[in-house]
Amino acid sequence: MLDTAARRLIDPPLNRLGRMLARRGATADGVTLAGLGLGLFSAALIALGAPGWALWPLLASRLADGLDGAVARATRRTDWGGYLDIAADFAFYGAVPLAFVLADPAANGAAGAFLLAAFYFNGTTFLGYAILAEKRAMQTSAQGIKSLYFSNGLLEGTETIGFFVALCLWPDWFAPLAWVFGALCYLSGSLRLIGARAAFRG
Repeated sequence: MLDTAARRLIDPPLNRLGRMLARRGATADGVTLAGLGLGLFSAALIALGAPGWALWPLLASRLADGLDGAVARATRRTDWGGYLDIAADFAFYGAVPLAFVLADPAANGAAGAFLLAAFYFNGTTFLGYAILAEKRAMQTSAQGIKSLYFSNGLLEGTETIGFFVALCLWPDWFAPLAWVFGALCYLSGSLRLIGARAAFRG
């Protein structure tokens, strides 16, 4: 819901930094993999009981997630790069709730399982929409220039990052926050299904 507004603010500085990195030999795929590594390191810190320390590599990983596209735009965009980027995003998004479950299975197990199931459903509606949009040659740049069609939703990347930051700052609140965010993920996916019915019915 907030991604379109956020992109207007962050894209100009990201594009400048991306051009600078590209001039120094950085590749978009390398930045994507570095971001994934940072994200998984953050999840490992959470699982080990240090969510406060995990906040810094988590934020760095999301910076890299924005920079890989900027580097690609400064060099050469590829379908493989877009595919790697979305796969890395989903690996990261799943690792953080799993880490909180591993940190305290008794307190966080049920809420974490619900949240992961909600991510699974919401992600399926998102990627399924992208496949059908590609089939119909639909395009949008509202969330920035992407390899996949990004349909809008109630919860997008900006909200998810904010949610993860809140979890790191208040880890004892993981369970109630996960139940609420998971419910909103189900709602977001359901609204996308309704929109898809209108868009793809013909």
